[in-house]
Amino acid sequence: MVTTRVPVISRDKGLASYLQEVRKYPILEPEEEYMLAERWKNHADTEAARVLITSHLRLVAKIALGFRGYGLPLEDVISEGNVGLMKAVKRFEPERGFRLSTYAMWWIRASIQEYILRSWSLVKLGTTAAQKKLFFNLRRIKGQIKAIHDGELPPEAVTEIATRLNVKETEVIEMNRRLAGHDHSLNAPVANEADAEWIDRLEGKEGDQEESFGEAEELGKRRELLENALAALNDRERHIFTSRFLDDPVQTLEELSKVYEISRERVRQIEVRAFDKVQKQMLNEAISAGMMDHERLIEATNADVARR
Repeated sequence: MVTTRVPVISRDKGLASYLQEVRKYPILEPEEEYMLAERWKNHADTEAARVLITSHLRLVAKIALGFRGYGLPLEDVISEGNVGLMKAVKRFEPERGFRLSTYAMWWIRASIQEYILRSWSLVKLGTTAAQKKLFFNLRRIKGQIKAIHDGELPPEAVTEIATRLNVKETEVIEMNRRLAGHDHSLNAPVANEADAEWIDRLEGKEGDQEESFGEAEELGKRRELLENALAALNDRERHIFTSRFLDDPVQTLEELSKVYEISRERVRQIEVRAFDKVQKQMLNEAISAGMMDHERLIEATNADVARR
């Protein structure tokens, strides 16, 4: 992970002060971003990495604000998002043609979600993909079907939620009880902030919860496209693709050449071919499924070549 010095958010400094500080860093133009990324990748230029990171700290804050409904310190959520950003900068390959912000969004969200899952001790319920989806979408769907209230969900609401998310009704009931046990009144005081209530953090233009959940849903679609495309590769292509793009740490061309007893250049050729196959497979599936704005969706999915 990149370990260059960047602004740190703390409870003493406060959210408003931190946001004001990170807004001082300008958003990079595409050419400048590419140059800095090349300097970091090819020459381990830590100053270039620092500029890449600081120019995207406001993106982390925006994404983190979409997760403030889980009763966790926002300072910690942002800090976890910053860790994800640093991992993204480490793995970013500018020659693939997409922007760092597009690539980094997955890493930022993944780091934040993993932190939330750890904090909520979901290990007792299991951490399957379906259960994680339920955890991060239950509130939104309850709002859509107007089932926002204290206590148990009515049977018809349980059935609808279970159907939408393809989980068991018992899992919906258990998750709702677990979330209800952690819910806080919006008028409850915020620790270490005099005269401040949780509802104050829901005001303003810093983040839009509905938009955030919409982005999370799109992320799920992109990841599903990627999973399906990987299944279309042969065993060697899938292993090389996974080793080069999805594993952490990634394997080098030299390491893979020894595994398959072929040249480094041959490994690179297979890697490129596999990437092209994945891209074409995702595009065809997106078109067949009638996904709106599929070209943008595929471009974003290409940037999701990160940990699954």
